[in-house]
Amino acid sequence: MMIHPATAHFAMVLPVVATLLGMAYLISKEEIMSKIAARATLAAALAMIAAWYTGTQAGPEIFNFLSPEGKEELLEHKELGTYLAIAMALIALIQIAGCKMRKFGLELLAIILLTGAMLTTFLQGKDGGEIVYNYGQPFKAFLIEEKLKTALKDADEVDEDDAKVEIYEDAIDDISSVSEEVDAVYGNEHEEEDEE
Repeated sequence: MMIHPATAHFAMVLPVVATLLGMAYLISKEEIMSKIAARATLAAALAMIAAWYTGTQAGPEIFNFLSPEGKEELLEHKELGTYLAIAMALIALIQIAGCKMRKFGLELLAIILLTGAMLTTFLQGKDGGEIVYNYGQPFKAFLIEEKLKTALKDADEVDEDDAKVEIYEDAIDDISSVSEEVDAVYGNEHEEEDEE
């Protein structure tokens, strides 16, 4: 079962929390708020790295089940995720350094960068949602349609009814196999057919 969706939710929320705490520090300029904001940014960076890591594990599992457009979207999602993980780690280092050295300018820079990273994370979340809802959910239907089109073409090329039936039976077996693989990737229980 994939844990990327869970880690991705933390990677979406924690940068927002860190940005709000950073802005609260900019307003109050209290040392305690500086420390809280730095720790929140570190937590956001760790969440982003976890989302990136789990995404690199989940991506190859679903890649072959996606349409060509979905594959392209997934590769773009992976690339942006890599950049976000690196950026958040650097932002956290800048903010922690600013906090430790009591350099307001460094902390201000980190919070500005954090705000940009947070907004980019919203774009990343939108892309992730498109992969799931536009390309991920319908891929079973996409694969079923492709298998049936191929079976229809192959059946049109033979004259014997038994050969046509065998082609369609093979297509149904392939569809069932793919369905089981997809369910295994997503941790769904595959419904067993009732034996008569």
